[in-house]
Amino acid sequence: MTEQRPILWTPSAERAAATRMAAYMDWLKAERGLEFGSYQEMWEWSVSDLSAFWTSIVAFNDLPVSGWTEVLGERKMPGADWFPGAHTNMVAQLLRFAQEKPQAQAVACQSETFGNLSLTWAELDGKVGALQAALRDMGVTKGDRVVAVLPNTPDAMIAFMAVAGLGAIWSLCAPDMGHTAILDRFRQIEPKVLIAQDGYVHAGKTIDKRPVLDGLAAQLPSLEHKIIVPVIGDGAAWTHWAEVQADPQPATVEMVEFSHPIWVVYSSGTTGNPKPIVHGHGGVLIEGAKQALHQDVGAEDRFCWLTSSGWIMWNSQLNALASGAMVALHDGAPNHPDMLDVWRMVARERLTYFGAGAAFFQGCQKAGVRPGAELDLSALRSLGSTGSPLSQEGYDWIYSEVKSDIWLAPISGGTDLAGAFVLGHPMMPVRAGEMQCRALGNAVRAYSEDGRELIGEVGELVCTEPLPSMPLYFWGDEDGSRLHESYFDTFPGIWRHGDWIEFTPEGGSVIYGRSDATINRRGLRLGSSEIYRAVEGLDEVMDSLVIDLEFLGRDSFMVLFVVAPGGLTDALKDKIKLAIRESVSARFLPDEIVEVSAVPRTLSGKKLEVPVKKLLLGHDPAKVVNRDSMANPDSFDQFLTYAASRG
Repeated sequence: MTEQRPILWTPSAERAAATRMAAYMDWLKAERGLEFGSYQEMWEWSVSDLSAFWTSIVAFNDLPVSGWTEVLGERKMPGADWFPGAHTNMVAQLLRFAQEKPQAQAVACQSETFGNLSLTWAELDGKVGALQAALRDMGVTKGDRVVAVLPNTPDAMIAFMAVAGLGAIWSLCAPDMGHTAILDRFRQIEPKVLIAQDGYVHAGKTIDKRPVLDGLAAQLPSLEHKIIVPVIGDGAAWTHWAEVQADPQPATVEMVEFSHPIWVVYSSGTTGNPKPIVHGHGGVLIEGAKQALHQDVGAEDRFCWLTSSGWIMWNSQLNALASGAMVALHDGAPNHPDMLDVWRMVARERLTYFGAGAAFFQGCQKAGVRPGAELDLSALRSLGSTGSPLSQEGYDWIYSEVKSDIWLAPISGGTDLAGAFVLGHPMMPVRAGEMQCRALGNAVRAYSEDGRELIGEVGELVCTEPLPSMPLYFWGDEDGSRLHESYFDTFPGIWRHGDWIEFTPEGGSVIYGRSDATINRRGLRLGSSEIYRAVEGLDEVMDSLVIDLEFLGRDSFMVLFVVAPGGLTDALKDKIKLAIRESVSARFLPDEIVEVSAVPRTLSGKKLEVPVKKLLLGHDPAKVVNRDSMANPDSFDQFLTYAASRG
């Protein structure tokens, strides 16, 4: 990086002093005698003295963790044993606010299916307790798996809290996933109970999921009970959700071992059987509390992250709830009836924090919406973004069309660790296109191919010290070989995440896309995000996908697929090439530009670069992607046609 990117926002002295991060720093000074000259110095302490740092997170947040004799038995990856002997339960933290502020609003929801909903902390507690009683009657005990096919509604939160509070293990899929994708996930963990909603409304259209659910239940032989949230039919063969909610009562919490499984989440599953990633109660709890510091979210906030229930950001909402914030849920199409509708919810609910995938902000920019000019966003103080890199143009749009005085803090992490590697800091300036800092406690670095740390250069994103929220294991991976192959086979004992990242000397960072989809043109390597920024900065291009194909003994062949609503004319091709030449390099001009109607994406919105690359390199079309794990499975057909035409 040859020069610093421009500063777009700097916190006022009053705002910086009022942040949770400032309060934590004051606490460290008063309680631990620790004072740091810079954030970099504070971060270095947090990744070198792991015991002191993580115990400070527990103590500062008064988390329900007790009984440990040491913090980290063996400092290694994989296999670190955190807080041996300790007991906790994340639900104990979630429900503490039912005692502290029972009549305050805990959850709001804007749903196409159910309309607008709201729950107080006392109501949430009562519904969780009611479901727990029903689950106990069904024989659910510690360690049993309870799975759900539910949208992002209060019902899903209630079900999770009831299950995890009992010490049972939770797993969730979004209703818009296909039958095979859901089955591939749930059958690996042999669930005892299935909770599902039989249909939903999306973009004004009613979707009937009854055939999928009946088929799913029939192919899960371990199931003993089925609970239905009826929208379409009467669910005659299932226990009704109304029955298990009929007797509100205080929830109970079973304290479990620090590393007792809380949930099973899954990799995208687009290129193979989804990895069933198991996280523990304690790791998720303290990682979430640390992340709340970086997000500056506390008990007075009103928080929303625009997410489906199939994305790890659904789980991340729980971090805000565990901080006592009101959490607003959105259940429906974000572009229905238009791209401004989500922003109407932001205004109506007086949200102080709103987050979404970068693709949502890009869609708003392309649609020409102006939330700041049309709505009252005076309560909104903070914005988050993730899922894919947010371009500098995205930063500019937010500061010009959403709000000029707002803290924009994109994050990057993943399902794998239920957390973030790099994220925001509410006391630091925001630079265009950069994430502000490395996460406390997370020894994230950029490595060269030979394992050297890089500053000011693009390298592999790695983590050199263990984290409490790293996977306990993959379900069914008895010898740990699949876990090792996924993260630790490149740099022994060091986590390799699979992203390209660059760190600035000041500690900021830029993500350049997946390292396994690298563009290599005559020895010069580049992340795909550089191309996307140049191409998608054009008004005529709605979306794009770049694939670089390397053949043994031949030069690479780079093809650029573009979504151009007005059509891909020769003039637009010339404009695209000029944009790449001027913004990136003539070396990265595509060999071919092809028009497509849509770019294939995962359910969480990530572009399917690797599956398309494998397809174009001649791999079996039936094996390169699982369409049930795609947000838009029909979009893959045009790439099959292109592959066939190119031979």
